[in-house]
Amino acid sequence: MPVGVIGLGDIAQKAYLPVLTALPGLDLRLMTRDRAKLDRIGDTHRIDARFTDLGELIDSGLRAAFVHASTDQHVPIVTALLEAGIDVYVDKPLDYHLDGARKLTDLAEREGRSLAVGFNRRHAPGYLLAKERPRDLIVLQKNREGLPEAARTLVYDDFIHVVDTLRFLVPGEIQHVDVRARVREGLVEHVVLTLAGEGFAALGIMNRLSGSTEEILEVSGGDSKREVHNLAEVIDHRGQPTVRRRGDWVPVARQRGIEQVVTGFLDAVRSGRTVSARDALRTHELCELIVERIGG
Repeated sequence: MPVGVIGLGDIAQKAYLPVLTALPGLDLRLMTRDRAKLDRIGDTHRIDARFTDLGELIDSGLRAAFVHASTDQHVPIVTALLEAGIDVYVDKPLDYHLDGARKLTDLAEREGRSLAVGFNRRHAPGYLLAKERPRDLIVLQKNREGLPEAARTLVYDDFIHVVDTLRFLVPGEIQHVDVRARVREGLVEHVVLTLAGEGFAALGIMNRLSGSTEEILEVSGGDSKREVHNLAEVIDHRGQPTVRRRGDWVPVARQRGIEQVVTGFLDAVRSGRTVSARDALRTHELCELIVERIGG
């Protein structure tokens, strides 16, 4: 199956190409405007089909494409692919602005093509285990060290993972949204999101001056608690804590849900099943609300 990979930055090199090159039955075709990078990565993975022009890649005859280009290029690239009848998987976010995300979602539906968005945490084994437990209270922290940032890019590039994961984990309809943030000299230092509904509350926290890079999820209810540390270690609390760690031979891509989301998308393409971006759009809508309330 002919599959394009567009954009060959860190995320493509570290997360996606190791998965894609290990899957049978794919005819991979690489594209980036940087010829030296294209040849270096093509040589590394023994991929001969290399393109620096999107039109030429499309004309080569693709069934599907993975888009890992910079976010400001998502709308033109994904639009061209969808209009050519190609199913698309794209890194989050669809766009830095809600209008762009809506346009792509609507276009995919008009064209009858799949548009999958890279919310890999929905497929991470540790977070799937968390979803099995009572979730009266959910707390997800995704912190960084020394990295305050403008509201729009912070929310859409990074905090969007927190937003989408909370939406995935909440056990009911969200009826209340609260946003608090500290902004200094136009840069967000921390943001706290509260989502609440009947019988549950979910807190999403990002501190960009935390002194640590970490991701910690806690779900509790029914007098028990389950924690997931950095998507790798699962700790159950009901009396004496029990700890489950990622196996030594479990690939990082599987631990983070990337392998699963990639194979799920490709299985849908092969079977002719359409993957909708409509639920992902609701995450973008909530992100836009957060940006508005922060004042970005």
